[in-house]
Amino acid sequence: MTLSKKFLLLVFSLFSLNTFAQKIEIGGGLGVMNYKGDISPDFHPAFARLGGNLLFRYNPNKIVSFRSSIVLGSIYGDDSKVNDSFNQLRGQTFKTSINELNLITEYNFFDYKSNRYHKDWSPYVFGGLGLMKFSPRDSPVTNYKTLQVVIPFGIGVKYNVAGPWDINVEFGARKTFTDYLDNLGGDNPALPKNQQNDYSRGDMYYYTSLSLTYKFIKVYCP
Repeated sequence: MTLSKKFLLLVFSLFSLNTFAQKIEIGGGLGVMNYKGDISPDFHPAFARLGGNLLFRYNPNKIVSFRSSIVLGSIYGDDSKVNDSFNQLRGQTFKTSINELNLITEYNFFDYKSNRYHKDWSPYVFGGLGLMKFSPRDSPVTNYKTLQVVIPFGIGVKYNVAGPWDINVEFGARKTFTDYLDNLGGDNPALPKNQQNDYSRGDMYYYTSLSLTYKFIKVYCP
């Protein structure tokens, strides 16, 4: 290969890398986790616990984005805080740590892009697939899998604060395939049968977050 061809190949490679980099976002945020399951069949704000997330996002165009996130946090429940005679009689409590890795597709409703020609905010919906590792504290039961597939889905809003900096506000639910997030599965041998619920659909948890992201964009001169 001649020197001129090598030079052209280098220029093309750098141009391609620069173009790809302009479509990338990185960021992180804080939020709260909540849960729905045997102790709390309905959403219970008093059970919210702190969580955090790191994300990598690729934006191939103005409408669709692909994202990978790490989400860390914990969920909590307490029968004594639920206004139900069955819960009051059972008197169980739990705290479970959650570690999640996911791959998500986002759909932006507006032509969202951080430059002067496009809208600086957009609502979006998302869905995907993930892996979740959970660890109930002081668990008397160990005969179930703590690494589970989850299906994350939800809604959010993106807003361009200034230049490459964006804020994302998001509410997401996680469909799980386990009934042991609260360590109160239907066949839990540590509890009498009259203290067990029968929820074959599995537990769910939620993550509401506020994230700050940095987008590698091309600067346009006025």
